[in-house]
Amino acid sequence: MSEERRLAVLRAIVQDYVQTSEPVGSKALLGRHQLGVSAATVRNDMAALEEEGLISAPHTSAGRVPTDLGYRVFVDKLSTVKPMSPAERAAIAQFLEGAVDLDDVVDRTVRLLATLTRQVAVMQYPSLTRSSVRHVELVPVGAHRLMVVLIVNTGRVEQRVIESAQDLASPDGERLVAEIRARLNADAAGRPLTEASAQLQSLPSRFEPADRDVVRAVVRALDDALVEEREERVVLAGTANLARFGTDFPLTIGPVLEALEEHVVLLKLLGTMGSDSDAVAVRIGHENPHQGLQATSVVSTGYGTGRDLVAGLGVLGPTRMDYPTTMASVRAVARYVSEILAS
Repeated sequence: MSEERRLAVLRAIVQDYVQTSEPVGSKALLGRHQLGVSAATVRNDMAALEEEGLISAPHTSAGRVPTDLGYRVFVDKLSTVKPMSPAERAAIAQFLEGAVDLDDVVDRTVRLLATLTRQVAVMQYPSLTRSSVRHVELVPVGAHRLMVVLIVNTGRVEQRVIESAQDLASPDGERLVAEIRARLNADAAGRPLTEASAQLQSLPSRFEPADRDVVRAVVRALDDALVEEREERVVLAGTANLARFGTDFPLTIGPVLEALEEHVVLLKLLGTMGSDSDAVAVRIGHENPHQGLQATSVVSTGYGTGRDLVAGLGVLGPTRMDYPTTMASVRAVARYVSEILAS
């Protein structure tokens, strides 16, 4: 019973400190929360929490603030992630469903997350290693030009135009284009991008010698598109939100801003997601390996198509964060992004 009571006191301290940014004293706790115990009991519980390293005194005041470990215990003891209201879910769906392509989805997602959480939002573009070919389309553009269109399962579309000495508008040319299209999709559709690229290298040898130049040009065009997809990218929004939390960073927000400029750091933070699309990872303070981010917390999850996660998204802010609301927002937005990409 005493452990449950101490957890209730810790929960109250975290909630009050997140809301007020002021150290929390026993009198304030008793005044704002129905703890059902005496002031002396609360003081004893606070002393025990301090001894366990879950709260600390920032200076000589009677108030206490949560430590990184205290936030960790608070997050781990959350029985469920607070669900978003129907109105909030409808607003998220409406905002994201207006996207016209993958770039627009990413842009809308980070802006939405930054607005919902008032933190810095981070989103990774779908990873090459986790993406696959949905379809390859060939579109004749005049008699001697062919547009090669690569459609990835995440919704990304890459286009290349090739030149051909053959007349692709003639009956023989139309039959050749149809055959190339059919064999491309038979070999590549549904395969991971890297595997599809390797599979297509032998495609020209399966055509008549007179047709191989066209097939080689198509395969090269697809390789060019796949090479561009290899670059891992992240997009940020809401960096200005950090300015609202000046007092939450012990020295300066400079190291945080410098870390945000290093996309490799952000990719590592988002790259630790598991296989569960509902799982929300929370890294608090010194749990972040990059020194510049050790005054921050990162809340992240994966998104994808169906059961396959292709990348991560999340938010970054000070450790004095509304964890239940932030976790709910990150998970809800990731679900809607996954639904959009799968449709």
